[in-house]
Amino acid sequence: MTEATFDAARPDTPTRRPLLHMARRLLPRLGGGLAALLAVGYGLNWWLTGRFIESTDNAYVRADVVTVSARISGYVAEVDVRDNQAVRRGEVLAHIDAAPFRARVDQARASVAAAEADIAVETAAVATLDAQVTQQRSLIGQAEAEAAAADAELRRTSLEWERQRSLSERQVSSQQRFEAAEADHTKAAATLRGAQAALASQRARLAVLEAEQRGKAAACDKARATLQQAQAALALASIDLDNTALRAPVDGLIGQRVVRVGQYVDPGQPLLAVVPHDAYVVANFKETQLGRIAAGQAVTLEVDAFDGEVLHGRVDSFAPASGAQFALLPPDNATGNFTKIVQRMPVRITLDGGQRRAAALRPGLSVVAHVDTRGDASHGR
Repeated sequence: MTEATFDAARPDTPTRRPLLHMARRLLPRLGGGLAALLAVGYGLNWWLTGRFIESTDNAYVRADVVTVSARISGYVAEVDVRDNQAVRRGEVLAHIDAAPFRARVDQARASVAAAEADIAVETAAVATLDAQVTQQRSLIGQAEAEAAAADAELRRTSLEWERQRSLSERQVSSQQRFEAAEADHTKAAATLRGAQAALASQRARLAVLEAEQRGKAAACDKARATLQQAQAALALASIDLDNTALRAPVDGLIGQRVVRVGQYVDPGQPLLAVVPHDAYVVANFKETQLGRIAAGQAVTLEVDAFDGEVLHGRVDSFAPASGAQFALLPPDNATGNFTKIVQRMPVRITLDGGQRRAAALRPGLSVVAHVDTRGDASHGR
């Protein structure tokens, strides 16, 4: 390489020096202009959008987790699900040994059958007594007719006896006819007394039958009550038998499974949990941020686990009190050493439908929530 060519290739040759001086003068200006442009862009973005955004990183995914527990006592015979398994509502999760509960159902059915038989017996007895009462009333009617006939015969014989006595005293009629009339009168009186006694007896018999009828009706009512009691016992036994199968209350995923085959369980004992798919977000905003937040406003959610991918939702509702009020030991600020602390208010945020990653949310994940307070606040709090 010649010396002229070498000099031409050097960066600090006289032909390159003006360009270097110009670049050194323009670079600071370009940097300042770019910084000014960025500042203007940031300021414009803050003025148009940023000043309306309320954000918090004190937000977490939540779901209405359902704890499944036994309703009856017994030994677990089968466990049909595993950890983290997806289940549908009504799907069987586990079985409790059903043999003793089937026996109780059979026993209850036998009690129902016995009660129904008792009702049949008592109903037949009531029907028999009803027939007897009806017959007795007929007999009383017959006795009343016989008593009325005897009374009429007594009146006839009395008149005849009086007439024969008058004729006998005047010696118009014979003594024999008078004695016959007197005998007929005495016989008619006796017949009347007999008919009246028979009528009284029939009426007394009716009173006895009516008392028995009331007793049998009461016994029949008692048998019906016993049947209802047996039917209720059968229903309870059937419910207990159905409860030997533990079913999923909602669609979701199985978690916190502690139930095992052979385990003895009691009513109310937690066995596993079902985490539903419809998750939501609870964002704890400072009380100083709540002035412009209202239900219905749009929310952008940054989920830490999704590596920058955002979800969208809406402000649903506000908690009725701050989180501190629901603590086990709520703070009591009526003290001499009071220090004011900014409180947090839980705000529930529902997710918009149709988002691909929404199904991947799990309760407990951390979220950064940004509420656009320019949205529709017509729903109020």
